[in-house]
Amino acid sequence: MTEGELRDQLAVQRTHLANERTLLAYIRTALASAAGGAILLQYFPAYPALLWLAWLLVAAGGFMLAIGVYRFFVVRGTLSESRGA
Repeated sequence: MTEGELRDQLAVQRTHLANERTLLAYIRTALASAAGGAILLQYFPAYPALLWLAWLLVAAGGFMLAIGVYRFFVVRGTLSESRGA
């Protein structure tokens, strides 16, 4: 294996690891958002404005999770295609 091939292979591996870290960041943010909404639902049920905010945070957490998983698989597929070429 030449130095250029090794460098390219290591770059692809770094990109895979960065993609996984990005997915974990999306998951962490989604869980924090949904947990914040759940806390508002649990401790402030008498405030209608906070109920709206709570449900918005829970929905935003689910949406962020979906975006993160989608993005992870798109990038992973792109990396797999570029490796095969």
